[in-house]
Amino acid sequence: MTESIRRAIPLPDGQADGDPQADDVEPVTAFWRGLGLPGLIDVHTHFMPESVLAKVWAYFDSAGPLVGREWPITYRLAEEDRVERLRAYGLRAFTSMLYPHKPDMAAWLNSWAADFAARTPGCLHTATFFPEPGATQYVTRAVESGARVFKAHLQVGAYDPNDPLLDEVWGLLEDEGIPVVTHCGSGPAPGPHTGPGPMAALLARYPRLRLVIAHMGTPEYAEFLALAVRHPRVHLDTTMAFTRFTEETAPFPREAIPRLLDLQDRILLGTDFPNIPYPYGEALQALADLDLGDDWLRDVCHDNAARLFTIDRP
Repeated sequence: MTESIRRAIPLPDGQADGDPQADDVEPVTAFWRGLGLPGLIDVHTHFMPESVLAKVWAYFDSAGPLVGREWPITYRLAEEDRVERLRAYGLRAFTSMLYPHKPDMAAWLNSWAADFAARTPGCLHTATFFPEPGATQYVTRAVESGARVFKAHLQVGAYDPNDPLLDEVWGLLEDEGIPVVTHCGSGPAPGPHTGPGPMAALLARYPRLRLVIAHMGTPEYAEFLALAVRHPRVHLDTTMAFTRFTEETAPFPREAIPRLLDLQDRILLGTDFPNIPYPYGEALQALADLDLGDDWLRDVCHDNAARLFTIDRP
């Protein structure tokens, strides 16, 4: 079955140059239908206020220091068109990952995200936080309003997850069992608090946290895989990992591939849509090319996230 899936993924002529208007829907839907899945669940997609997204895109366009290389945005579309594209791909659920880079920003982002989730079927209500006075209060409000996943971006936010201002936040999220997708690896450029050390210290204090290590922990893959082995509630998402773009600068170690089978039930599909420099289907092709079998693909692309977020099959 994996070979037939791989044949379904190659993209139509014109899509390889990043043209989002090319018809890339059919190969994506062929992928999950070939696996016998009801669709895909992507735990790492970005939706945020248009003013914020415009600044994010401008930063990528400038190849800023946190990016460090040319990074064209493939899906530079209006919000409604981006939502419709994900639905056309067959996504049953997705997130609105957003994050502050300074104080006095997270509460406003959470208010926007709550409204977006309410008006966007399929979106998992997403929230965020920053180490600042009042963080516990606005995180509590987000939880009470139905937030199902949080985003912590240690690279962009440049903060230590062990900042005392976040102690009550982590304790609340640990008690509630709400997943936190955390960009804590040092790719594409390191930050003052990225790498496995700060997260290991955090988990020593809050061992029941449901952390989702974004980007498979790029480039500290082995270290974050080992962290997941030690902590059974830690997951990893596949965002941009294994793709040609990432392999050029941060290749996944071949000797670590068996670990992906050991952690089959705790790896989740993530893509970074729309902020990716290649078509959506390429992320799926990269997973198929690992040759870990159809059961692994089914778990990663749907079943693990369905279990984590209690999403029933249709």
